[in-house]
Amino acid sequence: MSTVHSSGLLSRLLNKLGQVEPSESRAVVTAFLLFFFVLGGYFAVRPVRETFATVMGRDAVADLWIITSIGAVIIVPIYGALVAWVRRAILLPGIYAFVALSLFSLAWYFQTNPESVFAAKFFYVYISILNLMLVSVFWSFLLELFDSGQTKRLFGVIAAGGTAGALVGPLLTDLTVESIGTAGVLALGGAMFVAAIICQQFLLKIWDTRVQTAAAGAKGRGLGGNPFAGFALLFKSRYLLGIALFVVFVSTINTILYFEQLRLVEERYADLADRTQVFARLDYIVQTLTILSQVFLTGRIATKLGLGVLLTSVPVAMVFVFLGLGLTGGFWVLVVAMVGRRWGEYAFLRPGREMLFGRLDTETKYKAKNTIDVPVYRGADMLVAQVKNALENAGLTAAGAAFIGAGAAAMWAANAWWLGREHNRQVESTASEPQGMS
Repeated sequence: MSTVHSSGLLSRLLNKLGQVEPSESRAVVTAFLLFFFVLGGYFAVRPVRETFATVMGRDAVADLWIITSIGAVIIVPIYGALVAWVRRAILLPGIYAFVALSLFSLAWYFQTNPESVFAAKFFYVYISILNLMLVSVFWSFLLELFDSGQTKRLFGVIAAGGTAGALVGPLLTDLTVESIGTAGVLALGGAMFVAAIICQQFLLKIWDTRVQTAAAGAKGRGLGGNPFAGFALLFKSRYLLGIALFVVFVSTINTILYFEQLRLVEERYADLADRTQVFARLDYIVQTLTILSQVFLTGRIATKLGLGVLLTSVPVAMVFVFLGLGLTGGFWVLVVAMVGRRWGEYAFLRPGREMLFGRLDTETKYKAKNTIDVPVYRGADMLVAQVKNALENAGLTAAGAAFIGAGAAAMWAANAWWLGREHNRQVESTASEPQGMS
């Protein structure tokens, strides 16, 4: 009786906080926990990546982004082949198992070779490709589990699970890095991915009980098709190209702020442990703000004001942030800009971007979406980093970069508004169609 009462209490709480229906509670809680461990594991090791970046220097990091973008392109057909040929019941937990094993292996290597520059560079590239892949895979499955109407109500709450993990991960790193070192932090991240495997298995069982008829065997087979289909699907659709452009603008804004962050932290903090703690603290400040927004605001904005408002709000705010940064400058102004940008991205933009895929077919949700999320994103990172370095060598100041960022943010806002309008057109054109799960 107490279990039933607790379950009913949880359902009522979820409904009040995030508009979650009782029949959806079990799936939402499991997805919440899965995303908690995925992002918790990543954000536990992310401060290590940023510390390595400050040691290598901005020029070396910009060069590593070229390698990262190449790796991001290479991984698309590999992932496409896996999606085409491997059952999702094996593929999804298998991806998390691979990550766990790789982090444990890297932990062992850094324990025995703590000064290895090659290993630091390898880890930087590896984790930079991996984080986008992991998030893309997670949302692809969620888009298959929930219909378009559910995504607007539920994705904010589910995203809060990732935010909670992204809060706990760097907090644990902040508290433990001085005692367990880099190797221990990597092992901690690996342990969180072991927990993610368990959550994914439970979520697959929930999917089993909810799908019906032809969809019942969906996870029992691969999607088939061409491993390179993600690229073909992208270039055939103006809508998908619009989403890709949105990602390019996200990357542009992030890159401009990222390299300024590396420069100022490197100048301000000499000790490597202090740098790791700074990056960890920035992470959990952002995640605290984000989780409150995702639970209380994201779903309500999407359902009541529309997806266009959700997507456009951050680009418009960034126009003013960059103008302020260009006029004032300084470490603490940059901290406010970084916190504000990342908070807006995690709380509003990422869930909103996933909602854009809600009415698309399953192959697009896995293959085209992954193409946009990984090689397009990392390719834009690389290109913007190289352009920024070239402009700085030609005499571009930090204030000048900020004003360029303001212009890019204005174009980003226009792109976001167009995507929201196109999504609304899709909703209106298919309003008479049934909206069951894929």
